[in-house]
Amino acid sequence: MLQSMSTILNEAYNKGYGIAQPDFINMGMAYMYLEAAQRANSPVILGFGEDYLKHSEGVTWRHLVKLIETLAEGYSIPVVLHLDHGSSYEACVQAISAGFTSVMIDGSALPFEENMEVTKKVVELARPVGVSVEGELGHVGKGEDTFHIGSSDESKLTDPELARIFVEQTGVDALAVSVGTVHGEYRGKPHIHLDLLADINKKVQIPLVLHGASGTGHDIIRQCVQRGVCKVNIYTDLAKVLIQQLVPDLKREKPDLITIIENVHQAVVEELLSYIKVLKVDKG
Repeated sequence: MLQSMSTILNEAYNKGYGIAQPDFINMGMAYMYLEAAQRANSPVILGFGEDYLKHSEGVTWRHLVKLIETLAEGYSIPVVLHLDHGSSYEACVQAISAGFTSVMIDGSALPFEENMEVTKKVVELARPVGVSVEGELGHVGKGEDTFHIGSSDESKLTDPELARIFVEQTGVDALAVSVGTVHGEYRGKPHIHLDLLADINKKVQIPLVLHGASGTGHDIIRQCVQRGVCKVNIYTDLAKVLIQQLVPDLKREKPDLITIIENVHQAVVEELLSYIKVLKVDKG
């Protein structure tokens, strides 16, 4: 049975560890992530974007949920199905109605008041049915959007006082913050504002979410967890490992499909395991 995200995030926040949210596009990727989490005896948050449905085995949103529910039955770990970067209230309604146990409403590109308004509206819909809500304040851009090598647009960083107001007014279960990470690959060395993250954590006192963990570095991620981050989103590094393993295998003189699938599976599992261990969710 899929679980609500707030339960496992609140425990992580109280005990000072983090939980991985790897994004999947199809069931094969979800299977790899569940295998890694099971090996680490860790909860896992399976993230799914609204544009992924046409590339997945899901015919409809509800069908996708049923597939994940069935797959998760084979594992003894807590599993959350989370809508990543929900673009609108309507997208969140669709996911909640289909059976997602957590949604993100990404109003980060909206003016502050509008972001609060739409986020609060999603919380009011989700809370009575036990679905968790993640909001975002500040804007985590893409690697290619940075001003120059190794830098990020500081005007898009999360303001701690605005974060306090946002959390109080919306009632979100978790808050995605912008502290220098980017989606995709960095253009140079990451510059993560750890002092800013600590200030936000003191102001809001709810689980924080780090988007754009790929390429940030395990030591920095560990320090982010120490400053209130309980959910870490990962995709680019997992996709890179998958492709890096797949391409040379396909170029072999006599490629064997079973071997190729197994090699890709093991490579992705090991990469996700490396993140899970950094997040200290392997309690033994």
